[in-house]
Amino acid sequence: MRKDYAQTIPSQWLEYSGLFAALGDPERQRILLSFEPGESLNVTELTRASALSRPTVSHHLKLLCEAGVLERTRHGREMHFRLRADALIERLRTVIDYLEAHR
Repeated sequence: MRKDYAQTIPSQWLEYSGLFAALGDPERQRILLSFEPGESLNVTELTRASALSRPTVSHHLKLLCEAGVLERTRHGREMHFRLRADALIERLRTVIDYLEAHR
């Protein structure tokens, strides 16, 4: 048993709790699955594609951005969102590497 992690979590892993919390919600999963490769979508487009209200979609988008899953850019008066696939893969790869080392 690695007792050093029984009391503290390594700093690089602390951000993963937010990532997994963001990915653990079915509504946020639906939002992520709405994106085509390389596609940028705004709140209006994502709201039209879901059964959620605009404020609820905006809230989920905020959490996904804070977790590093989406990036946002302003285009005029609209915010556009894009999946940060490479960053997400890199973070998940760290977890996969840890698990593979502990088989």
